[in-house]
Amino acid sequence: MLEVRRVVVPLRVFLVLLFALLVMLQTFSLPGQFAHMAEESPEDAHLRWPLTALAVFWVLCVQVVVVCTWRLLTLVQRDEIFSAGALRWVDGIVAAIAAAWVVLVGVFLLVGFTADDPGLPLLLFLVVLVGAVLGLLMVVMRALLRQATTLRTDMEAVI
Repeated sequence: MLEVRRVVVPLRVFLVLLFALLVMLQTFSLPGQFAHMAEESPEDAHLRWPLTALAVFWVLCVQVVVVCTWRLLTLVQRDEIFSAGALRWVDGIVAAIAAAWVVLVGVFLLVGFTADDPGLPLLLFLVVLVGAVLGLLMVVMRALLRQATTLRTDMEAVI
């Protein structure tokens, strides 16, 4: 357990940096990028706000994962990770991944049926597969956490 606690502090530092970068991306970079795209390609200007909303939504999903991970790290530090409270935060991660994945599948279908070049649909398909793997992996991890929580509760009752 000592090794895990040594990793928690650097992980929290990286989570803070990641969250700050995501906020900057969400508020400045993405809206500015799509505004620039609309100026440079007037024929694609109608995509400015839908693409901005889509990108901001995906960044928001990542932010939810970061916050839930932070809360799980707090439970690790308190040695309360095997509790019902931890399952809520894992559920938040699963929900964020699922929401991002559903929207990504919609984008993939829209682009897949309208694209002239197969490159972008193939790239989107790869991202859809990676998202599905991450989501399913989190579902498995949640099941393992639930099983470990049950075992710990049973062991504490015996002792």
